[in-house]
Amino acid sequence: MKNLFYAMSDQLKLSNQACFPIYILAKEVIGHYRPILNELGLTYPQYLVMLVLWEDKELNVTEIGCKLTLDSGTLTPLLKRLEQKQLIKRTREASDERIVKISLTDKGNKMKENAEKVPHQMIKSMNISEDHLKALKSSIENIINRLPKEK
Repeated sequence: MKNLFYAMSDQLKLSNQACFPIYILAKEVIGHYRPILNELGLTYPQYLVMLVLWEDKELNVTEIGCKLTLDSGTLTPLLKRLEQKQLIKRTREASDERIVKISLTDKGNKMKENAEKVPHQMIKSMNISEDHLKALKSSIENIINRLPKEK
């Protein structure tokens, strides 16, 4: 019985937790993004919104929220700040005013050219090879895809 007690205790050691290095990595990665994105005048969450819009051109708030797994309470202030920076425009759907369409302004489209340097800057900043980063991303996506979906 004594060995079982020690085995259970080991499960609660911080050094045995998978969640802790994931938490640290998330903080570190975002910390490496900060100075790079400051040059663009963006925060990390704003950068994520811009990535989605550079890819899809125009989406409604709900679609952006789904892609980024953000609720409207978090997303709305982000969008307001991006609109104040004149990077996006918000327009209400004529047929249903509850639907707000988000699209890039000319300034937002032009920012993409400078943002294309960000991935390379991140690889350099994090001192990681592109292959290692791709392998990490693949491993993380594999875990995410296996997680039960919230209802």
